[in-house]
Amino acid sequence: MNGLMMNMPLSITTIMDHAERVHGDREIVSVTGDNPRHRYTYRDAFSRTRQLANALADWGLAQGDRIATLAWNDYRHFETYYASACSGYVCHTINPRLFPEQVEYIINHAEDRYVFLDPDFLALAESVASKCPGVKGWIVLTSEAAMPSTTLPNAICYETLLAAGATTFDWPQLDENAACALCYTSGTTGRPKGVVYSHRSTVLHTLVASLGDFWSLRGTDVVLPVTPMFHANSWGIPYGAVMMGVKMVFPGPHLHPDDLLDLMQLEPPTLSLGVPTIWMGLIQTYEAALTQQPGRWKLPAGMRSLVGGAAVPEALIRAFDKHGIWILQGWGMTETSPVCTISYPKAELRDATMDERYSRAAMAGIPVPLVDLRIRNDEGQDQAWDGQHVGELQVRGPFITGSYHHVPVSEDKFTDDGWLRTGDVASVDSMGFVRITDRTKDLIKSGGEWISSVDLENALMAHPGIAEAAVIAIPDEKWSERPLACVVAKPGQAPQAEELAAHLLKMGFAKWQVPDRYEWIASVPRTSTGKFYKLKLREMFPN
Repeated sequence: MNGLMMNMPLSITTIMDHAERVHGDREIVSVTGDNPRHRYTYRDAFSRTRQLANALADWGLAQGDRIATLAWNDYRHFETYYASACSGYVCHTINPRLFPEQVEYIINHAEDRYVFLDPDFLALAESVASKCPGVKGWIVLTSEAAMPSTTLPNAICYETLLAAGATTFDWPQLDENAACALCYTSGTTGRPKGVVYSHRSTVLHTLVASLGDFWSLRGTDVVLPVTPMFHANSWGIPYGAVMMGVKMVFPGPHLHPDDLLDLMQLEPPTLSLGVPTIWMGLIQTYEAALTQQPGRWKLPAGMRSLVGGAAVPEALIRAFDKHGIWILQGWGMTETSPVCTISYPKAELRDATMDERYSRAAMAGIPVPLVDLRIRNDEGQDQAWDGQHVGELQVRGPFITGSYHHVPVSEDKFTDDGWLRTGDVASVDSMGFVRITDRTKDLIKSGGEWISSVDLENALMAHPGIAEAAVIAIPDEKWSERPLACVVAKPGQAPQAEELAAHLLKMGFAKWQVPDRYEWIASVPRTSTGKFYKLKLREMFPN
């Protein structure tokens, strides 16, 4: 016996249609190069989205063709998201922080037909255009008055393109399993791999991520997505915010702490999202201003903040909590849409001490609904959820990729029974909290014992004189490997190696786990998505 429910496809178009009908007056504010404070409504946005859809239809594209973007978070990028996906094409967001060779590879591998780009990335596009023969046109996301000169072939001004399109458009009926978006991994250990999201997976991810213990989106919210729209679709927030009728404030390219703090004064967010790097710089700038420029800024009272993309140090959570802002840590990957776990305060922690709450908040979190998660050791055995046994974190679910775009199965990262191998080493405790101890390639094996570089990094960053710390393995004749700490001091601070070693011992590390060597560096190199780029550190300190 089958159910008798209507068989309505899950699609991004239904999210857009609902928002325009029910939340048409909600605002979208953008900081852009040619219009520093652009403000309009959802109704305006989707009227312009239909204009863009009409222009795309005139290009003779086939369903499933890729429309690429090289753009910051703003209203034009937002319009491109919806016009391409809801027309039946695939919105392919490209990370402009990648090397030109990687951008060239990604454009050709994805077989992009058109590329929409911010003027900031003209030089990048010009450097790869001649090597991307499949691209038929380059659309510059700006006004006619601000349109720069360019050597790009078939360059088109975005506003000129829109002006030619009607504001009415009949959106096609789409199969819910049709592709809607494409993102490539950062490719720090090989060629970037393409992850293809479907309409169905995106809607399911949106519904789950918007739940109360996660994004907890409400129509009264004001969301500041600092997470780039080219990084796993800004973690899906452009869909969740629209579904719930949330005011969005797009910061454009202005991600310096001063710019973000200024923007928070003008458009106070109730929810912000970003990687730890952004929030580390922001809290340091804010606290310095409390003494140097008192009254210049005020952090939005009660703002929620979801931070992910890299491990969140407990010290950062404590620093924000002093100012009334609680950080929720999330974990995921491009391959997982990306929300897989979020470290929210469970009911069982109602009477927990603050130390335990901070400790839990610094974990990767609890699996969200619809995501299956397991920990497997090197022998392929499932590990107990006791907080002690560790192994590789593996996941599966309806918004987790089952393969990569045009990648042979032999190169995939999947188990024989279909689980995604994340490459993260973790444990899970009896309450379901995932604690990621390292990447499989970043673990340090010293004298036959494993040392977690992540644990050392978090402990070092809890020292009052340390701004950032990254730990790598270096060869050792006696112990095979030993940890090397690459440390960035806070301005005016100069803690010595002996002081840092004593600090780690006080934090509970055994003497054999404490680094023998510390290197002072100006900054920790980072990947295009803001994670510590340990490959570069290994090149800097090979022994």
